[in-house]
Amino acid sequence: MAKRLGILVGGGPAPGLNGVIAAVTIEARRSGLDVIGFMDGFRWLVEADEQALRNHCRKLHIRDVSRIHFDGGSILRTSRTNPIKIENGIANTLHWLKTLNIDYMVTVGGDDTAYCANEIASGCGDIKFAHVPKTIDNDLPLPDNVSTFGFQTARHLGAVLVKNLMEDSRITRRWYIVVTMGRHTGHLALGIAKSAGATLAIIPEAFGMQGTISLNEVCDLLETSIIKRRAMDRAYGVLVIAEGIAERLDPEVLRQLPGVTVEYDPFGHLQLAEIELGKVIKHEIGKRFGKRGEKMQLVETNIGYVLRCADPIPIDQEYTRDLGYNAVRYLLSRNPEHSSNALIVVDNGRLKPLPFHGMIDRKSGKPVVRFVDVNSETYRVACSYMVRLEKRDLEDKPMLEKMAAIGQMKPRQFIERYQYLIRP
Repeated sequence: MAKRLGILVGGGPAPGLNGVIAAVTIEARRSGLDVIGFMDGFRWLVEADEQALRNHCRKLHIRDVSRIHFDGGSILRTSRTNPIKIENGIANTLHWLKTLNIDYMVTVGGDDTAYCANEIASGCGDIKFAHVPKTIDNDLPLPDNVSTFGFQTARHLGAVLVKNLMEDSRITRRWYIVVTMGRHTGHLALGIAKSAGATLAIIPEAFGMQGTISLNEVCDLLETSIIKRRAMDRAYGVLVIAEGIAERLDPEVLRQLPGVTVEYDPFGHLQLAEIELGKVIKHEIGKRFGKRGEKMQLVETNIGYVLRCADPIPIDQEYTRDLGYNAVRYLLSRNPEHSSNALIVVDNGRLKPLPFHGMIDRKSGKPVVRFVDVNSETYRVACSYMVRLEKRDLEDKPMLEKMAAIGQMKPRQFIERYQYLIRP
């Protein structure tokens, strides 16, 4: 009887999922394994209903997957079901994997799916796990020059959309507030803004790694960018904000804002889509200029879900083939160094697996988050092309007078009000 490899997709979609499924299936089949695809992530594995589970499993053959790597989405679908949060979820998952004679398991997902895989694997010594890191947020603990699959496609499409908005803002003389995905980090927001030449990008890391972020400070950064841009005779632009800003705003402050509902998902995360950060900021900025007798042309939009099921660009098509192939080779490897359950990393064309225990933060027990390095040259270059208040603006008398006039203040008042925003 052939050994069996199971595969599932957890968490939100990302471009390239089908590429991983295809590569895993093809290499596993070529290696003599049967491949079982579990529909909807852990959704049916956590239940006690065997028939429902069997109805949501499918044998995968090469003919099923040979041309799907071009396509967005996932033939196995996905879900955010969290076995850890469900009563008997881990026990049921272990039971069904053993009942179905699964010898190897490939999970595809982000930090939460990786954490679940780690917890399941720790109680399942006879099944070897490989986790393929997926998220358009690009925040998993891979080597610094290695992106998570899906990120490059999401950045590419996001940059195209923001470029279009840049031109729209120019010819209509209005401002766009664009909120991008990025629960904990600003990789996607910064990548999109830098590529598209957006006016400003605001990411959580710019406010330090810990603690709450002040909504007032966020709005001050945006307001001064608008004021400076107008002082440059450009009364339009696109402001890009990572949704993770909302994650670090004080929940009590959020609850007091009109139209905001504070809710949490099965993994305990704030449901950022329900916060409508763009509308909150639009309201606050509009109110500030309104007090000066101005009606700002502000439009808020969200670039998030539209990116997740895009057809992958060639770099992700190629990358996911490498990841899927290497996941299978790792699982079948007899190399003693490849005996543990691991995160599959391909760095400079070579497999460099990261053991599960190496990606877990000892203090939190959760996967380590990779943040944007705000001390890097990459970040400095991005900031140098943004329109943001700088020390030299306050030292340039004509510029200072223009900005102060737009803000309806005296130069000294403008300095006292906003100089705290100046980066060291």
